[in-house]
Amino acid sequence: MALGNWACAHRIITNYRLPIFNFIKELKIKTTKKMKEIKAFIKPKRVQVVVESLRDAGFESVTLSKGEGTGAHKNPDASPSLDFHFTDSPIVKLELVCQNEEVEKAVQLICGKAKTPKPGDGIIYVSEIDDAYRMKTGDSLKQ
Repeated sequence: MALGNWACAHRIITNYRLPIFNFIKELKIKTTKKMKEIKAFIKPKRVQVVVESLRDAGFESVTLSKGEGTGAHKNPDASPSLDFHFTDSPIVKLELVCQNEEVEKAVQLICGKAKTPKPGDGIIYVSEIDDAYRMKTGDSLKQ
């Protein structure tokens, strides 16, 4: 008889626990909306086209940094670096922060506009951002 009561009590607890866990899970999803940072390393000759396309698609704020890099593909046009003792290629790092829903659109746009028929077009990294704030107002950019 004791085992039967335990099974009945277990069933009752389980039946009530599921809706509560689902509610908590749904609440977490709604309150922990994340943003993404996209870092794209692309060839300097493709930067203008990529940035204009991003701007036309509504991505107005990007950061560009010139750099030198090495990768799996060795560029025949590579030149010796003035700062480092190995052959490398010029690259531009494009950085962009956007909402989760916009990541796929931005990545596809960058890939489509930055690729060339030759190997070694670059790479894109996507990372999570907990939040971002405007310097002047301190307002969060999360939507």
